[in-house]
Amino acid sequence: MDPDYQALGLIAGIEIHQQLNTREKLFCRCPTITRDVSEHRGTLSRYLRATASELGEIDRAAEEEMMQNRLFSYFTYDTTCLVENDEEPPSPLNQEALEIALTISKMFQMKYIPQIHTMRKLVIDGSNTSGFQRTAMVAAHGVLPGGGRIDTICVEEEAAQRVKDNTFSLDRLGIPLIEITTSPCLHTPTDVQETAAYIGMILRSTGKVKRGIGTIRQDINVSIRDGARVEIKGVQELDLIDEVVRREVIRQVSLLAIRDELVQRNACISTDTIDVTELFRSSDSKILKKAKEIRAIKLEGFAGLIGKEIQPGRRLGSEVSDYAKKCGVGGLFHTDELPAYGVSLQELAALKEKCQASLEDAVVIVADTPKKCACAMKQIAHRAALAIMGIPEETRKMLEDGSTSYMRPLPGAARMYPETDVMPVLITESYWQDLALPEILTEKASRFIQEYHLDPAVARQMAYSEFSLLFETAVSQGIKPSLAARTLLATIKELSRDGVPVHTLSGDEILRVLQAVSDGEAAKEAVPAILSAVAGGMSVVDAVLTQSPAITENELEKIVQAVVQERIAFVRERGSGAVAPLMGVVMKEVRGSVDGKVVNETVRRAIEQLLLSEQT
Repeated sequence: MDPDYQALGLIAGIEIHQQLNTREKLFCRCPTITRDVSEHRGTLSRYLRATASELGEIDRAAEEEMMQNRLFSYFTYDTTCLVENDEEPPSPLNQEALEIALTISKMFQMKYIPQIHTMRKLVIDGSNTSGFQRTAMVAAHGVLPGGGRIDTICVEEEAAQRVKDNTFSLDRLGIPLIEITTSPCLHTPTDVQETAAYIGMILRSTGKVKRGIGTIRQDINVSIRDGARVEIKGVQELDLIDEVVRREVIRQVSLLAIRDELVQRNACISTDTIDVTELFRSSDSKILKKAKEIRAIKLEGFAGLIGKEIQPGRRLGSEVSDYAKKCGVGGLFHTDELPAYGVSLQELAALKEKCQASLEDAVVIVADTPKKCACAMKQIAHRAALAIMGIPEETRKMLEDGSTSYMRPLPGAARMYPETDVMPVLITESYWQDLALPEILTEKASRFIQEYHLDPAVARQMAYSEFSLLFETAVSQGIKPSLAARTLLATIKELSRDGVPVHTLSGDEILRVLQAVSDGEAAKEAVPAILSAVAGGMSVVDAVLTQSPAITENELEKIVQAVVQERIAFVRERGSGAVAPLMGVVMKEVRGSVDGKVVNETVRRAIEQLLLSEQT
């Protein structure tokens, strides 16, 4: 049963990042297409460093990222340029992307920014060659159904795609994004998911956003009373949002309970660490036995709490380990989970004795190089101290099941500073007033029901489909709505599942196939075969001729008469019940070249004539 979110004081907000379907990137003229990494033409490398803000401050999140001192590599392509490489100044802000962002802002009844300035957002996790992301706020103060609010809308450049570890691909870097940030006005997990769904619907209503996995991401901000604001990054699936919020609430409630227990125990953290390498020289644990150094830290009052579950599949020890991994270590061991992993009961007793740990104390050990161990011990002590205080403000990443892990501290104001290489853009009132608003998808679905008499479920699916515009074009050319909807929603999906490269089909080719059916040149049953042939490289004309050859009325009559005569006994036995079975036989003979309704009528007429002649 769900907890009482109102009693817990749940407050949530959401940031949606959606790729815009523009011809060019945000600050260069490269195309907004993604590439297979096997196509890369070269590689460049970078070390990234945090820069100080105008006030001389270094952002705390960037400062922690620098601890790892990583060398990043980037794949370049013939569709990327020196701007992505950070070897050339950016071009002016993409006007197509700006217009899309302003149109969406107007759909939310926002106030536009008369003079749009581009800012630099410090990012040194490797996702940008420059060490910062360019972003520009275009509007503020929007309205959501039910009284919710949108704080800001920005356009910003997409990050590079991580290939593996510290290697990134530059094809995605710079694709225009729209960032929509709500106020903290949501109070249940369902509120958050429904708000994300509504904003997504508005975005798709424009017809100007990219579709598919990875083109939209949700970041969720969550806190409860006595908790702290936590930002959860990279939620790509809408259906997971509800679960992510639920699990974060569980985590914060659990951490507050651990805090209360630690305070009651008078828990404290010593920064002193102990070299326990020699204790494990003969250990059955391969990790410990081969380690250059093993260091331990005593956490007074933490016994039984390091191993306490705070989220499905996650414990307080997982949180501590996340912090230690920032130093490059693979993980840690703690006494709540030992003996295990090759550590014996005798070794555990020796460890506790060495650290002078009581029954209420926990001991955490790390095995690696002396430098990494020293760094990890500081991080472990820091996270343990935070547990006594309560819940730290963090940026976290979503795991596959909806739980989360630590990424970095929440960034502060020092993260943003002006971009001096991009000129401001002026927006006039007349420009704003002239922006045309598209029909939103919910209204389009209602219109499809009224105008085209589609089933409500089909109408909604068609309105939300990427083929919505093609559907309306087909209907305007005299093609039956039911045929167009069935082909675009069902047939193409089924062909794709069968391995047919439907992505090669152009809208014009699909329209010509549907027109051939409408003009009687092909039967609707032959549409899958015709589309498959066209997707394989055949012209529409040849595909219609080969996959649905024309059969005259006389030829059809002869085929039907032959089928009926060959099965006279069956017809006599079944009477009119023989129509459906014999129709199937005829359809195989004509190979989809005749409409099923015509075949049905011809078979029925032939059977009726036979039975009538025998009666007389």
